[in-house]
Amino acid sequence: MRLIDLELFVLTAESGSVSSAGRRIGISPATASASLKRLEESVGARLFLRSTRSQRLTVEGEIFLEHCQQALRTLNDGREALNAGRAVIQGVLQISLPSDLGRNVLLPLIDEFQAKHSLLHIRLHCSDRVADVFRQPVDIALRYGELPDSGLIALPIAPTNRRILCAAPSYLLRYGTPAQPSELVEHNCLTYQLSDKAHDRWTFIRDGLSTSVQVCGNRTSDDGEIVRRWAVAGCGIAYKSALDVISDVREGRLIRLCQEWQTEAAPLYLICIDRRQLNPVVQLLRAFLVEKMAAYLLG
Repeated sequence: MRLIDLELFVLTAESGSVSSAGRRIGISPATASASLKRLEESVGARLFLRSTRSQRLTVEGEIFLEHCQQALRTLNDGREALNAGRAVIQGVLQISLPSDLGRNVLLPLIDEFQAKHSLLHIRLHCSDRVADVFRQPVDIALRYGELPDSGLIALPIAPTNRRILCAAPSYLLRYGTPAQPSELVEHNCLTYQLSDKAHDRWTFIRDGLSTSVQVCGNRTSDDGEIVRRWAVAGCGIAYKSALDVISDVREGRLIRLCQEWQTEAAPLYLICIDRRQLNPVVQLLRAFLVEKMAAYLLG
């Protein structure tokens, strides 16, 4: 199969006109018709039903179209990856980071990335609010969780990340260690609030069964870093992203609780408003962070 035949087939399916598709890639109607005929012979199936005025896809054509579109997207991604490797990384990149993860984990990684690309200027905004992507002058943001159908582009950075139920040794010494999630109602739980909505219903899964616990406590914040600091200080039990607290757990400042229960997913995404913002700089940064986040979680 020739690449130009696949491109012409997709354009013809989109426009409904082989002549129009041919003009878009700079070939004559006769050449375009010959290209489609050659492709049909190659796949051994009729791809279009033609009449004097129009043409439409056959059932086989509809099946083949999806695969062609995916193949062309893959090829285009490969071209962009090569271009990214050759591109001079420069200009200004404005990034919005979540409060806790941004200051304590991502900031040194972005410093490391910039050190490799000295012509790049970084502007950072630390905030937990997704809406800042629209309000603030940022190119990309890193955010936790599945996004609602907001029209934003979301690319995974740490798709396997989950929450950790944890507390400081000093808190557990004073108030005891919950053996199961249902016992959290007897403890002071540190909650996080975003856009006036508190994350005070914590979900756990065991043996395929899900259980949710309505927690409460005397401290709530809309800043994730403050919640983590309260937990380390022994003020209560937190339900935080593993990326936020894994170093505290490894160094003994926090203890993991109820480990036989599966916790909520907390995938980390790179988000932007438009795919045109996924330039070579952003693609390189994303690949860099994907590798670093995977290594960080593994320890």
